Amino acid sequence: MVRNLLKISDFTKSECLKIINKAIEIKKNPKKYNKMLEGETLLMLFEKPSLRTRISFETGMQQLGGHAIFYSIKDSPLGIKENISDTAKVASRFVNLIAARVYKRQDIWDLAKYSDVPVINMLDDFAHPCQILGDFQTIREKKGSLEKKKLAYFGDAHNNVTYDLMRMCAIFGWKMDVACPSAPEYSPEQTILNEVTELSKNTGAEVKVIHNGLDAAKSADVIYTDSWMSYGIPKDQEEVRKKAFMPFQVTPSIMKVAKSDAVFMNCLPAMRGYEQTAEVIDGPQSIVFDEAENRLHIQKAIMLFLRDKF
Repeated sequence: MVRNLLKISDFTKSECLKIINKAIEIKKNPKKYNKMLEGETLLMLFEKPSLRTRISFETGMQQLGGHAIFYSIKDSPLGIKENISDTAKVASRFVNLIAARVYKRQDIWDLAKYSDVPVINMLDDFAHPCQILGDFQTIREKKGSLEKKKLAYFGDAHNNVTYDLMRMCAIFGWKMDVACPSAPEYSPEQTILNEVTELSKNTGAEVKVIHNGLDAAKSADVIYTDSWMSYGIPKDQEEVRKKAFMPFQVTPSIMKVAKSDAVFMNCLPAMRGYEQTAEVIDGPQSIVFDEAENRLHIQKAIMLFLRDKF
């Protein structure tokens, strides 16, 4: 059976740990893996803009001995000239892996439904699993373990990163406080809350949405935020969103309430003076660039896992 990675809960805790451990090993001994995907091809479909995602996947595939193809679907949208099922079936006959970065979750679901090779979600409006696996690799490296932690998330909670962070914390039995405005457009969808509740039943996780940043930061091992102006949000919404999110900006005061050894994370891109202050992101507790680097290593491990190369 073909395995896909469409959201982080497509993998079990043990599979996530296996991939994270492999990524750490690859990071230490990259040359050991430089022929693991020799002769194989990754097709990368991009509808949304990208910096880290494209570079890390393309570099990662090359470093594994394979080849990556970048294809922009911005000017040739999925499902318009040729339906998604035909695209998936044809591409499956050419390549060994398909990765897509799209606006709508239905597009990635349809791609996976009709593909005969593994599909990796590089981002949609519902999940960002590669980012979250890389984040947990980084936390493991900095903290030594992934057991019994608390993560506090600040800002826009109606987005893919928040959703997969919530799923991952539920899978790992963590505490997570999501600090966001109370308005529905900035809060997690009910579908996500329901899924996280179900995942938490087996792990004892405590994932909750609150509306006070200082409360969220208390006893946190990880302070996490994301862009207030994600790709695709109209420029004319900037001031409205800034006003709504400013009470959830990560400041030195927020960091002081967290554990003394807490780390600060942002999946990038970051705007200083928006989701966090410059003192925080450029300060000693920030691990954002280690986090960004690990996208390369974790995605190599994901591709090897989906190609049964472990």
